[in-house]
Amino acid sequence: MDLKGAFDVEHMSSTSRIQHNLWPLDGIDPKKAKFPCCLIWTPLPVVSWLAPFIGHVGICREDGTILDFSGSNFVNVDDFTFGAAARYLQLDRQQCCFPPNLAGHTCKHGYKHSEYGTAITWDDALQSTTRLFEHKTYNLFTCNCHSFAANCLNRLCYGGSMDWNLIDVAVLIFFKGHWIDWKSIIKSFFPFTAVLCSGIVLVGWPFLVGLFSFTLLLMGWFLLGTYCFKSLLEC
Repeated sequence: MDLKGAFDVEHMSSTSRIQHNLWPLDGIDPKKAKFPCCLIWTPLPVVSWLAPFIGHVGICREDGTILDFSGSNFVNVDDFTFGAAARYLQLDRQQCCFPPNLAGHTCKHGYKHSEYGTAITWDDALQSTTRLFEHKTYNLFTCNCHSFAANCLNRLCYGGSMDWNLIDVAVLIFFKGHWIDWKSIIKSFFPFTAVLCSGIVLVGWPFLVGLFSFTLLLMGWFLLGTYCFKSLLEC
């Protein structure tokens, strides 16, 4: 009983120290491109014109600075690669595990989380992932910006999970993300609509078949690579 009591006291002390570090965040300010603790998304040239659900993703520090993996051995800082963000999703730091030591884990993974690379703050996780991806080769189909964000979430053990992957990141921001404004919606879907209408007028129904086939192949690659042949998309 004494040992259990001592452990409870130590756990409470560790938790209070962790909570103390979660200082209030500044507000989201799209005009200044500041999105504290957010995932952000913007459409990609050409690719999003054919498949509007695919785009470029970044993750932001506590002060709102944007980080995005935008090229081999390069993580862009405070300059979102493909223009202003169109969607954002602010994540809850309370759902992260910030252990000061092995006994201080608030997640169920413990040793696995430690071996993967734990972080004691939000920014610490992003910095560790940045150092890792500064030695990674960028590939749209295997190791991309979504992989970078997923690695950050795994280091944070966000939501108690260490199984974040690029599909999870895409689904999270696609279904829960908020549009910046109505202009962002037009920016995201107008090119696709224009290509679709032009294709139907100039080519006809075969264009729709080709576009649908392209979408299925793209989705199939990411789904199979992520869940069936994980080695294909290991980054």
